[in-house]
Amino acid sequence: MFRRKKKDEPTDAPVVPETAEVPAAEQPVAESAAPEAQTAPVGSAPAASETSSAPAVSETESKGAVAKGRRGNRVQKVGTVSSDKMQKTVVVRVDRQVRHPKYRRYVRRTSKFMAHDELGATIGDRVRIVETRPLSTKKRWRVVEIVQKAAK
Repeated sequence: MFRRKKKDEPTDAPVVPETAEVPAAEQPVAESAAPEAQTAPVGSAPAASETSSAPAVSETESKGAVAKGRRGNRVQKVGTVSSDKMQKTVVVRVDRQVRHPKYRRYVRRTSKFMAHDELGATIGDRVRIVETRPLSTKKRWRVVEIVQKAAK
């Protein structure tokens, strides 16, 4: 069984000095990289020539970009409107084909989603829905666009 050594106990390993000298071969590499690093100190404003070539971005625009980026990619689905009897809500039927685990045939599976509709989609329209925050008990999707209008 090993026991831990105390800080005061001497060790058998040779003593390494804390300040080691840099070999002569590494000094020119460090010196050549140093002037490049000193051209623009961190936290300082860029030179006037640099700002003229790049458009200035206001703080509100940069915060908006961060807020949009935080959301990430939301799930999108394309389906057919099966009911529009509610106010500003449609029921969208999304079909997908799944391979059967035993028979190795493709089987159609359908899912129904309730989506918030500001665009006025009607029965039979192909719509694109996107995931959103809960708007009601069953409504967690929003209609983004009407892909194809129903044939009259």
